[in-house]
Amino acid sequence: MAFTSLTMLINLVVLLFFIASFVFPDLAFASENPGQPLNLTQHEVGFLALGLFGVAYALAMLEEVTELRKSKPMVLAASLIWILIAAVYVQKDMGSQAQEAFRVGLGGYIELFLFIMVSMTYLNAMENRGVFARLRVWLLSKNFSYRQLFWITGIQSFFISSFLNNLTTALLMGSVVLALGKNNRRFVTLSCINIVVASNAGGSFSPFGDITTLLVWQKGMVPFFDFFALLAPAIINFALPAAIMYFFIPKEKPEAVHEVFVIKRGGLVIIGLFVLTVITATCFENFLELPPAAGMMLGLTYLKFFSYYLQKTATKTGKAANSELKIDYFAPMKYMNNPKVLAKKKAEGDPSFDVFNNVANLEWDTLLFFYGVMIAVGGLSFIGYLEWVSHELYGDLDPTIANILVGIASAFVDNGTIMLAVLTMVPDISQGQWLLVTLTAGVGGSMLAIGSAAGVGLMGQAKGIYTFASHLRWTPVIALGYAASIACHFLLNSRFFTQ
Repeated sequence: MAFTSLTMLINLVVLLFFIASFVFPDLAFASENPGQPLNLTQHEVGFLALGLFGVAYALAMLEEVTELRKSKPMVLAASLIWILIAAVYVQKDMGSQAQEAFRVGLGGYIELFLFIMVSMTYLNAMENRGVFARLRVWLLSKNFSYRQLFWITGIQSFFISSFLNNLTTALLMGSVVLALGKNNRRFVTLSCINIVVASNAGGSFSPFGDITTLLVWQKGMVPFFDFFALLAPAIINFALPAAIMYFFIPKEKPEAVHEVFVIKRGGLVIIGLFVLTVITATCFENFLELPPAAGMMLGLTYLKFFSYYLQKTATKTGKAANSELKIDYFAPMKYMNNPKVLAKKKAEGDPSFDVFNNVANLEWDTLLFFYGVMIAVGGLSFIGYLEWVSHELYGDLDPTIANILVGIASAFVDNGTIMLAVLTMVPDISQGQWLLVTLTAGVGGSMLAIGSAAGVGLMGQAKGIYTFASHLRWTPVIALGYAASIACHFLLNSRFFTQ
């Protein structure tokens, strides 16, 4: 059966390649200028690419019904889209352009992947040192109810994401929620949705809180301090859906805990190194104009050297040996699941925390799905659809309607890509409209779980509990917050629309 499926897949790829090679080159393309991408938006290759993306996206949304992992159709669609594009460009002796465009999209995904990997490495290290267990014990000792914890984690997410990017914030608070609500699935699901909304909203009013605000700021469209005019709309965007979801949180309290839990040796230092890593990534982007992922990778070495220090300075007897000794966060992958190695570590009294084992057990289906989305959207953009949509929006529509639609589109397409397209057009709009599109592009992704890196990251962390479908059920409520935040912006920031 597996061999038959593989054969059918290969035949499909070959068939599409030949169709693209022999049929599409005969079409009259809109652009024949050397160095200019071909405009395929009105031709069969473009229509077929849209169809592939639509089918793959529909299958992803029906994952819980079909039990087909969402990454499979999306990665396949992305690959087939680029096969069609490349075949056409090769026939036109323009293959290098398609290659470069694909590399750009791949580079964007790699940056995101490395960012997630380093963030999760630190979170796993903190979990091993008992940081989240200590926080959980402290919160439970205060006898907070699930409803109180829902607000506490949401508010923390909102303000942390204003200086810490939404992805890292979501992963950090997601770890806390999973620890607090391990016996209450509904609390975890709604809290994860709340964290995604809060993280995206919190980053929308800070110049360095989100990729959209950072792009607008760097392009000089909005002065630094004017971004904070979006604080009130951002609060509305978070608070209104949270207030509605609050009534669906169980009224009971988690089981009280009166134990005393001490963070293991090195835990507080790892927290400090994580903060230093985030600062490093921010400095790389703001001062060196290097990708944040490069700063995160430098920050990874902080933890690597500190883990070396822990191993070399740990005592080799008794309790210390059990908690600190032989913690190799960065063991070679080939040893990760080796039974002999694990047995030896257990015999030596090591609980055998291996960070790469934790990272390997992430929801890779979600990460690969995000790869498929980014690569497929990059292909559609290269075909010309993104530019066409941008011109249609700002050419024929009122700027307010256009900016609201941009926010809705960011629930399907990466908000950074959307904002880059808008900035490339440089529409003649007021500063109030620039603030509006910054707000909508920043918070619009909250309407779907895959609309932001925060949602994608949490789907991987809370796999099986926080899913695309569980988030989709609350999309109308989140959309209500989206509309209210826009109204709030017009009410409080009307002075910017005359500038």
